[in-house]
Amino acid sequence: MKTPLYFLLLATVLIACTASHKEVSPKNELTLTGTWKLISGATIRGADTTLVDYTQGQSFIKIINKSHFSFFRHDLNKGQDSTAVFSAGAGTYTLVGNTYKEHLEYFNLREWEGHDFEFTVSIEQDTLIQTGIEKIVELGVDQIIIEKYVKQR
Repeated sequence: MKTPLYFLLLATVLIACTASHKEVSPKNELTLTGTWKLISGATIRGADTTLVDYTQGQSFIKIINKSHFSFFRHDLNKGQDSTAVFSAGAGTYTLVGNTYKEHLEYFNLREWEGHDFEFTVSIEQDTLIQTGIEKIVELGVDQIIIEKYVKQR
């Protein structure tokens, strides 16, 4: 009588363990994949800070998959007035902890291509904050950027 009960108990435990096994990311691991809308940004060059509200007259999105990122920015007036703007770029990235490194492979400002940029990222609910330094010596670019994105559904 003990043997069938033992096997029944063992089978129940095995089924319970198998049923509850799920692929789960560690709670402290950031997940950047998805589409993010840039809502605000700050660029700091020396003592000068420029703030931009990306929700006024323009739209900027960043799309991130498991290995690549891309971004697109354009004005909302279809390029018909002095606010006309368009930029796009893409490349590969790595994420280790909260250190996000982009390798820019494509950009409409071609002289930026082939450069690497390192950022610190944090996510709070649906908001991504990306902070880092953009530095390209040969172009005279040396600035801190702080960008705030909201995840799109």
